Amino acid sequence: MFRFATPWYLGLLIPAWFFLIYTLKQEKTDTLQVSSLDGLGGVPVTLGARIFRFLPLLKVLGISFMILALARPQSGEEKINVMTEGVNIILALDLSESMKALDFKRDNEIITRLDAVRGVVSEFIMKRQGDRIGMVVFGSHAFTQLPLTRDYNTITFMLDRLKIGAAGPRTAIGDAIGISLKRLEDLKSASNIIILLTDGKSNSGQLSWQDAIEIAAQRKVKIHTIGVGTTGEAPFLVDGLFGQRYVYQRVDMDWEALKTIADKTSGSFFQATDLASLEKIYGMINALEKTKVEVEKWVEYKELYLKFLGAGLGLFLAHLLLTNTRFIRIP
Repeated sequence: MFRFATPWYLGLLIPAWFFLIYTLKQEKTDTLQVSSLDGLGGVPVTLGARIFRFLPLLKVLGISFMILALARPQSGEEKINVMTEGVNIILALDLSESMKALDFKRDNEIITRLDAVRGVVSEFIMKRQGDRIGMVVFGSHAFTQLPLTRDYNTITFMLDRLKIGAAGPRTAIGDAIGISLKRLEDLKSASNIIILLTDGKSNSGQLSWQDAIEIAAQRKVKIHTIGVGTTGEAPFLVDGLFGQRYVYQRVDMDWEALKTIADKTSGSFFQATDLASLEKIYGMINALEKTKVEVEKWVEYKELYLKFLGAGLGLFLAHLLLTNTRFIRIP
């Protein structure tokens, strides 16, 4: 953005340019009268004569730039300050050993379930505006990876550093919901949401998922559940005596539990068997959980008058130098 902080000084440009017009007219009238110009038509116009014609313009341009400096030109950068409380969203992500399964593809490359989740969740985070987002990870037990924050860059940074097995090899869905509910208590909001992503069956933890969703329903916390991966056996890359090799292992998925969790808390259940469906699911959740964001716009301005003043003084001094040396006029 660009503006003049004191624009009334721009009115001085009018007499400055009238002066230029008047000077040019005077030069046309103040000429030497001779009987005839015949024979002078072939005389070439020198470079000095050409420059001399522009000396009045040089002077007026210098004055004009100094007038523009008086008007205080400024360039501004628009800022947006989010005023709304927004939605509180907890991302509860499964880090159990089964997330190593290699049944997803991205750009024709086989990737783990966690790698597929990382990219899609990161895009989901950056599409939100004004919401506080936290992260809970779980395996055999659950813990807070990041409390509720609007620092989306930090969330994606932490997301990239998640490691499979960091919370244990098993799956504690009830504990994950319980820790997520505790994090939602930290900052009050009119709308609280948990997005629970898992690829397994709850087989660990101190709190059962049945008891956890009863608490969530009482607190009116909506839980969207996402079951990741194919059913039955899935390929895993394991270390062997002769190097790494692929083996197929059975992964248990409790679809009914995820459906019940979503139904009891007024959320939605999704099944993601490939990267395209996972991206579609997070796109749908993003559309479902839109919030009105009240914003206050303000502008941070930077002063530019020194540049205009320097240009004006330079042009004006150049005019003085030329008119008092090479192009000096003798009355």
